[in-house]
Amino acid sequence: MRILLVEDEPTLNAQLTLALETAGYVVDACTNGRTAWALGDVETFDAVVLDLGLPEMDGLTVLKRWRTAGQSMPVLILTARDSWHEKVAGIDAGADDYLTKPFHTEELLARLRGLIRRASGHASPVLTCGPIELDTRSSRVTLEGQHIPLTSHEYKVLAYLMHHANAVVSRTELTEHIYAQDFDRDSNTIEVFVGRLRKKLGTQFIETVRGLGYRLAVPT
Repeated sequence: MRILLVEDEPTLNAQLTLALETAGYVVDACTNGRTAWALGDVETFDAVVLDLGLPEMDGLTVLKRWRTAGQSMPVLILTARDSWHEKVAGIDAGADDYLTKPFHTEELLARLRGLIRRASGHASPVLTCGPIELDTRSSRVTLEGQHIPLTSHEYKVLAYLMHHANAVVSRTELTEHIYAQDFDRDSNTIEVFVGRLRKKLGTQFIETVRGLGYRLAVPT
């Protein structure tokens, strides 16, 4: 899952980037509103953490421009303590949730998990596909109750497919959501990760849809 983090305070930006990456997310971080607007307009993100008090272009303007352009990714806005009017304005502009500074990183991660789940139609923090279970809180994957160790990229591919179960996901889409913008992306590596997942989980779950991509088929 790929996150856009927009926070102009350098220390907080670095802390949140580390926390998000440790939690298994791919992070594109920036420190001003104009760059954030440009990234959100051309790149694909599963969620955005957006501070409102930004240089060059304020967060509210960024959010309004995204929504006007039809960008629908979930947005969690960060507001200053007691700035209730910012919360109202943010929600009215199209934000999906808000968090008041200062906050606990664990709460931010929990709210992000919830936003991403709801955006893909999942209510529970544990995603299931037959005997496969993926706990988004702990990044733990089990098969018939047995823990299956996965590498970071294997987990990211599986998590994205499970969030979009039964949908066909192209290699390009997977690549965009498991690598940051400045990473040397290579969609051919997706085949490697899918092959490893099939060896660890079984070949019956991840289908290859010729010419289109992959589908995680939920057993009926």
